[in-house]
This record gives sequence, C-alpha cells and structure tokens, in this order.
Amino acid sequence: MQGLSELPDPLRLRMRRTLSWIDRAKKEVYDDDVAFICYWIAFNAAYGREPESPLDSTAQSQFRDYIRRILAIDSDHKIYKAIWGEFSDSIRVLLDNQYVYGPFWTNRAGRGAADWEQRLEEDNRRAYKALGNLDNRTEHNTRRILTTVFDRLYVLRNQCMHGSATWQGSINRDQVRSGAKIMGTLIPLFAELMMSKPNVDWGQPEYPIVS
Repeated sequence: MQGLSELPDPLRLRMRRTLSWIDRAKKEVYDDDVAFICYWIAFNAAYGREPESPLDSTAQSQFRDYIRRILAIDSDHKIYKAIWGEFSDSIRVLLDNQYVYGPFWTNRAGRGAADWEQRLEEDNRRAYKALGNLDNRTEHNTRRILTTVFDRLYVLRNQCMHGSATWQGSINRDQVRSGAKIMGTLIPLFAELMMSKPNVDWGQPEYPIVS
C-alpha cells in the first residue's frame, strides 16, 4: 500500500480527509455517537464525488455504486472476512431493529408503506440468506449484505446528523453501538483497499482545494 505522498492528487486529497476522520473516530473509545458520526464523515470523504448526472446526485446512489466498486478491487476477500469473522452479530442486531428501517418511518409519517413489516421481514430474509452464504465468497452475497447494512446505517446517520436523536440517548443504544462497531471495521478497510489500488479512478472529490 502506498503512502499519501505517492497517491494521485484526487485520491490523495480523498484519503487525507478520510484518514483524518478515521483517526478522530478512533479516539472516541467511550462515545459511540461521536465515533459513528466521525466514521460516517470518513465514509463520505471516501465515496463522495461530483455528480456525473442527476441520477448520480443522491448519497444512496453514490454509496451503492461505491460498494460495487470497492468489492471489485477486494481480490483477497478482506471485506467478506470482516463481515463474517468480526461483526456478523452486530449486523444481525442492526437488521432486526425497525428504527433504522426507512419504510417504518415513512409509515409513521403517514406517507404510505403500510406493508413495512412485511417488507422488513423480506429484506432481512434475503440479507440473512446472503449472510449465511458468505462462505461462498461471492461478490453478489457480500454486496447484498453491505447495501442492506448501509441503507440501515444511512437512516441512523440521518437521525444523528439532523438532530433527530439525543446524544447518548438510552432508546437508540443498540443501533448506535452496532453502527459504530461496523463502521469502525469497514471504513479503515475501505481506505486501505483504495490506497492499495492507486490507479483506480474514484472520481473528483467534492469541494477540492482551490489555490
């Protein structure tokens, strides 16, 4: 893996930002809320780019594309090993939590999704099936797990970033604790993979340095 100084300019800026927030997150040993927020900012720094089209402008569309691309360069299955070996239990806790499931809140707001319970059950069934089949080391199974997990984490991210959660609140401890643990393993791994493949074009980071 190359050092920052050896990376191409766009990737060097992206990684400098990403690693700075990872370092900050690691200092929050006793504060899962702050750690999760810092890891999410690091994730944003890793995947965020100037949109290429209106369809490419949403955060979820960008990080789903990023997941596809990061898995494509993970030839040693490091992400698979992390999911299976380090925090499969944390993933299950997160998936079973209705409060980080978008359609649950859509229904609560009276905007439809009356079938959210059935959809949650079906989404989780597919995710658990993929998690159970991870010993096949297929990119498809790993992508399904990551996409599902980050969709749930995105809801948690919105709750934290938009002031819709209380700092160290007692009612959201499980999802925050699980989220911080998952992000604390995956985001440094994503950064490591990106730096190991400096020739991959991750696009132009948003808000580049202007001299």
